[in-house]
Amino acid sequence: MAPPLLTLRDIHLTFGGTPLLTGAELSVSEGDRICLVGRNGSGKSTLLKIAAGQIEADSGERFFQPGRTIRYLPQEPDLTAYKTVLDYVNEGLAPGDDPYRGQYLLDVLGLTGNEDPKALSGGEARRAALARTLAPEPDVLLLDEPTNHLDLPAIEWLEEELKGLKSAIVLISHDRRFLENLSRATVWIDRGISRRLDKGFAHFEAWRDEVFEQEEIDQQKLAQKIKREEHWMTYGVTARRKRNMRRVRELADLRQQKREHRGPQGTAKLAATDAEVSGKLVIEAKGISKSYGERAIVKDFSTRIQRGDRIGLVGPNGAGKTTLLKMLTGELAPDTGSVRLGTNLEMVTLDQKREHLNPNDTLSSVLTGGRGDTVVVGNETKHVIGYMKDFLFSPEQARTPVGVLSGGERARAMLARALAAKSNLMVLDEPTNDLDLETLDLLQELLADYQGTALIVSHDRDFLDRVATSVIVSEGNGKWQEYAGGYSDMLSQRGEGVTARKMEKPAPKKTREEPAAAEKSAKSSAKSKLSFTQQHLLKTLPQTIEALESKLDQLQQDMNDPALYTKNPDKFAKLSAQITELTAEKDSAEEQWLELEMLKEEMEG
Repeated sequence: MAPPLLTLRDIHLTFGGTPLLTGAELSVSEGDRICLVGRNGSGKSTLLKIAAGQIEADSGERFFQPGRTIRYLPQEPDLTAYKTVLDYVNEGLAPGDDPYRGQYLLDVLGLTGNEDPKALSGGEARRAALARTLAPEPDVLLLDEPTNHLDLPAIEWLEEELKGLKSAIVLISHDRRFLENLSRATVWIDRGISRRLDKGFAHFEAWRDEVFEQEEIDQQKLAQKIKREEHWMTYGVTARRKRNMRRVRELADLRQQKREHRGPQGTAKLAATDAEVSGKLVIEAKGISKSYGERAIVKDFSTRIQRGDRIGLVGPNGAGKTTLLKMLTGELAPDTGSVRLGTNLEMVTLDQKREHLNPNDTLSSVLTGGRGDTVVVGNETKHVIGYMKDFLFSPEQARTPVGVLSGGERARAMLARALAAKSNLMVLDEPTNDLDLETLDLLQELLADYQGTALIVSHDRDFLDRVATSVIVSEGNGKWQEYAGGYSDMLSQRGEGVTARKMEKPAPKKTREEPAAAEKSAKSSAKSKLSFTQQHLLKTLPQTIEALESKLDQLQQDMNDPALYTKNPDKFAKLSAQITELTAEKDSAEEQWLELEMLKEEMEG
C-alpha cells in the first residue's frame, strides 16, 4: 500500500488561550476525495491552512511527500500584487504545467484574464482563484469553500471538473449536494479532535448521531460508576489501607474525567416572530417587464403567490433575480404590467451581502436595534444575552463590533435580527451563506413551520429541494418560468439545470467609457486590506490587553490576603467576580488581536 501524500498527526493549536485543535489528524492518499466537516469555529479552515503549510501548529507533525505538488484555495484570495488576472493565474503554474490551461479555465469561468485585480467583485476574485488553483492539476488540492460566490452553472461545472481530476482532494463546503456528489471519505472536526469515516458525506449525519448517542451512554455509565464508588467510600467495609487509597485515587480520576468532558456544542434555537395573518393572496404579478437599455431583465412574467408558499428564485449571476424580487415585493416598479400586494403584509428581508450591518455596531445593539437590553421574540421578551446564546454567541461577545465577527457569526447575527422582527413575508437573499450544516437544518425546519410566505434566492440545490414549494427559473433573454416543487423537480420537468448567462466579450481596444466602468467596479470590489475598524483594533488591542493585565494583577494582590474571606466575605466575592469577568475579557481581546494579526499577514504575504 502506497504511503499517504500528506499526513498531519496530533495537531495542537491554541488561539488567545483557548484550545482550538487538541490532537487533530488528517491523512491524504492518492485519489482521495475527503470532505472536512464541523461546526463554524471548530477549526476546519485552520487545519486546512496547516495542511497547506500556511500556518504552523503549536505542536504535532506535518509530512508532505517530497517532489509532490499541493495547491490551496483560501476563502478570501488576494490578487492585489498582480497587474492582470492572467498574471495571477499563471504565477501559480510550475515548470512543465500546461501554459494554456489557466486561460482555458478563465474563459470557462467567464473571465478574459485582462481584468485589473483591484477592480474585481468578490465572485470574480473567487473564480480567478479557482482558475489559479486548478490550473496546475496538483497531486493534492485543498479547497476551502470553493462554491462561495459561485452561481449554479459554475457550481455544477466545478463538480464535473473536480470529478475529472486525478488530484487527491480535501474540501470544506456548506453545500450538501456538492459534498454528497464529490466526497468518498469524511473527516469530522469536533471539540478539537478529528474522526474519520471512510464513506462520503451522505453517510455523515447518521454516523455523527451514533457517535453522540454512544457518548451519552458512556457518560451515563461513568456517572453510575462514580455513584457506586462514592457509595463504597461511605458505606464500604474497611479493608487494607493500600487498597482503600487506590480506590480513592480511582474515584478522583473518574470525577476528573467527568469534569473535563466537553459535550457536543449546542444547536442554535431558531424561532420567527409571526405578525398577524396576511390575506390569502400575497403577491399577484401580471405581465411584468423590466429592461435596462436594450437588455430585457424580465419579460412578460406573471405569477400568483398565496399565503404559505415558499418560492425559490434561481438563475445565473446577472440574470436579474434581485430585480425580479424587488418588483414582486413592490420595491421597484415594472416598466409594463402590474404587481398587486395582498393585505396586512409585514415583510422582513435578509440581505446576502450583510450590508445592513454597521461594522462599528456591537452585537448587542444589532440584535436590540440599539434600544435597551431586551429582544421581543413572538410573545416572549428575552434578555439580549439569552437571545445571543440561542444563536451560539457567548456573553462576552455582546460588546464585540460586528465588523470583527467571522462570516458565519455575521450570518447568524443577521438571521437573529431578521427572526426577531414581526413578519408574515420573509425575503431571504442567499440565506445559507456561511451557515453551518446544523444551523441550516434548523432554518429549514423553521421555514417549514413558518405561518407566513417566503421568497428565497439561493444557489443551494439541497436547500431548495427541502424548502421550496415552487421554483422560478431564468430561461434567458428576460424569460422566467415557474415550476412546481424544488430544484430536482424543476430539473425533471425542464430537462436541464440552470445555464450560464452568455456574456459579451469586451472590445480589445479601450473606449472612453472604460475608465468610468472600471472605477465603478473598483468601488464595488471586495476589500483586499484590513478595514478601518480592524486596523484600529489591531493598534489598540495590545494597550487594552496590557491595561486588563494590570487590573488583574492589582485584584490578585488584593485576593492574596489570607484573611480576606474571613474579614470581608462580600469583598472576596466581588473580587472573584471581577477577576473572572476581566480574565474572560482579556482572553477575548487576545484572540481578536491574534486573528487580526494572522489576517494581516495573509493579506500582506
